[in-house]
Amino acid sequence: MSDIALVRSRLTAAEARAIEMVLDGLPSEHSRRAYGRALADFFHWHRRLGRPQLNKALVQRYAAELREAGMSPSSVNQRLSAIRKLATEAADNGALDPQVANGIRAVKGARSEGRRTGNWLTREQAQMWLNAPDSRTMKGLRDRTLLAVLIGCGLRRTEAADR
Repeated sequence: MSDIALVRSRLTAAEARAIEMVLDGLPSEHSRRAYGRALADFFHWHRRLGRPQLNKALVQRYAAELREAGMSPSSVNQRLSAIRKLATEAADNGALDPQVANGIRAVKGARSEGRRTGNWLTREQAQMWLNAPDSRTMKGLRDRTLLAVLIGCGLRRTEAADR
Protein backbone atom coordinates (compact mmCIF):
# COMPACT_ATOMS: atom_id res chain seq x y z
CA MET A 1 0.00 0.00 0.00
CA SER A 2 1.52 3.34 -1.01
CA ASP A 3 1.92 6.43 1.16
CA ILE A 4 -0.57 8.30 -1.01
CA ALA A 5 -3.21 5.60 -0.50
CA LEU A 6 -2.81 5.94 3.27
CA VAL A 7 -3.13 9.71 3.12
CA ARG A 8 -6.07 9.62 0.71
CA SER A 9 -8.05 7.43 3.10
CA ARG A 10 -8.29 10.43 5.43
CA LEU A 11 -9.55 12.73 2.68
CA THR A 12 -13.18 13.30 1.85
CA ALA A 13 -14.57 11.56 -1.22
CA ALA A 14 -14.73 14.89 -3.06
CA GLU A 15 -11.08 15.66 -2.24
CA ALA A 16 -9.98 12.19 -3.37
CA ARG A 17 -11.93 12.64 -6.65
CA ALA A 18 -10.32 16.04 -7.18
CA ILE A 19 -6.87 14.57 -6.72
CA GLU A 20 -7.66 11.73 -9.13
CA MET A 21 -8.92 14.27 -11.67
CA VAL A 22 -5.55 16.04 -11.53
CA LEU A 23 -3.47 12.86 -11.55
CA ASP A 24 -5.32 11.42 -14.56
CA GLY A 25 -3.87 14.19 -16.72
CA LEU A 26 -0.25 13.59 -15.75
CA PRO A 27 1.92 11.28 -17.88
CA SER A 28 4.77 10.75 -15.40
CA GLU A 29 4.51 8.39 -12.43
CA HIS A 30 6.89 10.67 -10.51
CA SER A 31 4.68 13.71 -11.15
CA ARG A 32 1.58 11.77 -10.13
CA ARG A 33 3.21 10.78 -6.84
CA ALA A 34 4.50 14.31 -6.11
CA TYR A 35 1.25 16.06 -7.10
CA GLY A 36 -0.82 13.54 -5.14
CA ARG A 37 1.20 14.16 -2.01
CA ALA A 38 1.16 17.94 -2.51
CA LEU A 39 -2.62 18.03 -2.99
CA ALA A 40 -3.28 15.75 -0.03
CA ASP A 41 -1.13 18.03 2.15
CA PHE A 42 -3.01 21.07 0.83
CA PHE A 43 -6.40 19.50 1.56
CA HIS A 44 -5.31 18.58 5.10
CA TRP A 45 -4.13 22.16 5.67
CA HIS A 46 -7.41 23.42 4.18
CA ARG A 47 -9.38 21.21 6.58
CA ARG A 48 -7.41 22.52 9.60
CA LEU A 49 -8.53 26.05 8.63
CA GLY A 50 -12.17 24.99 8.57
CA ARG A 51 -12.37 24.57 4.78
CA PRO A 52 -12.63 28.25 3.76
CA GLN A 53 -13.57 29.12 0.19
CA LEU A 54 -10.87 28.24 -2.32
CA ASN A 55 -9.45 31.41 -3.88
CA LYS A 56 -6.21 33.20 -4.74
CA ALA A 57 -5.76 34.69 -1.27
CA LEU A 58 -6.07 31.27 0.35
CA VAL A 59 -3.44 29.77 -1.97
CA GLN A 60 -1.13 32.73 -1.35
CA ARG A 61 -1.54 32.19 2.39
CA TYR A 62 -0.67 28.51 1.95
CA ALA A 63 2.44 29.40 -0.05
CA ALA A 64 3.51 31.89 2.62
CA GLU A 65 3.10 29.27 5.33
CA LEU A 66 5.19 26.79 3.33
CA ARG A 67 7.96 29.39 3.01
CA GLU A 68 7.75 30.25 6.72
CA ALA A 69 8.05 26.55 7.54
CA GLY A 70 11.45 26.61 5.80
CA MET A 71 10.47 24.71 2.67
CA SER A 72 12.84 25.20 -0.26
CA PRO A 73 11.67 27.39 -3.16
CA SER A 74 11.63 24.41 -5.53
CA SER A 75 9.39 22.44 -3.14
CA VAL A 76 7.03 25.40 -2.70
CA ASN A 77 6.86 25.85 -6.48
CA GLN A 78 6.16 22.17 -7.05
CA ARG A 79 3.28 22.27 -4.56
CA LEU A 80 1.90 25.43 -6.14
CA SER A 81 2.06 23.75 -9.56
CA ALA A 82 -0.11 20.95 -8.22
CA ILE A 83 -2.62 23.46 -6.84
CA ARG A 84 -2.65 25.40 -10.13
CA LYS A 85 -3.33 22.16 -11.98
CA LEU A 86 -6.14 21.41 -9.53
CA ALA A 87 -7.68 24.83 -10.23
CA THR A 88 -7.42 24.31 -13.99
CA GLU A 89 -8.99 20.86 -13.89
CA ALA A 90 -11.74 21.98 -11.50
CA ALA A 91 -12.63 24.93 -13.73
CA ASP A 92 -12.56 22.75 -16.86
CA ASN A 93 -14.96 20.31 -15.19
CA GLY A 94 -17.34 22.98 -13.87
CA ALA A 95 -16.42 22.54 -10.22
CA LEU A 96 -14.75 25.95 -9.83
CA ASP A 97 -15.55 29.38 -11.21
CA PRO A 98 -13.12 30.14 -14.10
CA GLN A 99 -12.30 33.57 -12.62
CA VAL A 100 -11.33 32.00 -9.31
CA ALA A 101 -9.23 29.42 -11.18
CA ASN A 102 -7.47 32.20 -13.12
CA GLY A 103 -6.68 33.93 -9.85
CA ILE A 104 -5.20 30.75 -8.40
CA ARG A 105 -3.14 30.17 -11.55
CA ALA A 106 -1.75 33.71 -11.14
CA VAL A 107 -0.26 32.99 -7.70
CA LYS A 108 3.45 33.65 -7.96
CA GLY A 109 5.88 30.93 -7.01
CA ALA A 110 8.82 31.27 -4.67
CA ARG A 111 11.83 32.95 -6.18
CA SER A 112 14.64 30.49 -6.56
CA GLU A 113 18.14 31.88 -6.43
CA GLY A 114 20.90 29.56 -7.49
CA ARG A 115 23.81 28.75 -5.27
CA ARG A 116 27.29 28.02 -6.48
CA THR A 117 28.48 24.67 -5.28
CA GLY A 118 31.74 22.96 -6.00
CA ASN A 119 34.94 24.41 -7.39
CA TRP A 120 34.46 27.13 -9.99
CA LEU A 121 37.12 28.53 -12.27
CA THR A 122 38.01 32.17 -12.01
CA ARG A 123 37.86 34.25 -15.18
CA GLU A 124 41.65 34.10 -15.45
CA GLN A 125 41.71 30.31 -15.02
CA ALA A 126 39.05 29.88 -17.70
CA GLN A 127 41.01 32.12 -20.07
CA MET A 128 44.18 30.08 -19.43
CA TRP A 129 42.28 26.91 -20.36
CA LEU A 130 40.92 28.49 -23.52
CA ASN A 131 44.38 29.71 -24.56
CA ALA A 132 46.08 26.35 -23.91
CA PRO A 133 45.26 24.61 -27.24
CA ASP A 134 47.18 25.70 -30.34
CA SER A 135 44.51 27.56 -32.31
CA ARG A 136 46.66 27.42 -35.47
CA THR A 137 45.77 23.74 -35.96
CA MET A 138 42.42 22.10 -36.61
CA LYS A 139 42.84 19.91 -33.53
CA GLY A 140 43.63 22.99 -31.44
CA LEU A 141 40.55 24.81 -32.75
CA ARG A 142 38.43 21.76 -31.96
CA ASP A 143 39.86 21.50 -28.45
CA ARG A 144 39.38 25.23 -27.83
CA THR A 145 35.76 24.98 -28.98
CA LEU A 146 35.10 22.02 -26.68
CA LEU A 147 36.69 23.83 -23.75
CA ALA A 148 34.56 26.91 -24.47
CA VAL A 149 31.41 24.76 -24.39
CA LEU A 150 32.49 23.08 -21.15
CA ILE A 151 33.26 26.40 -19.48
CA GLY A 152 30.19 28.17 -20.87
CA CYS A 153 27.84 25.44 -19.66
CA GLY A 154 29.60 24.81 -16.38
CA LEU A 155 30.11 21.15 -17.24
CA ARG A 156 32.64 18.85 -15.67
CA ARG A 157 34.78 16.57 -17.83
CA THR A 158 32.77 13.52 -16.77
CA GLU A 159 29.49 15.23 -17.61
CA ALA A 160 30.73 16.07 -21.11
CA ALA A 161 32.16 12.57 -21.64
CA ASP A 162 28.92 10.88 -20.51
CA ARG A 163 26.79 12.72 -23.07
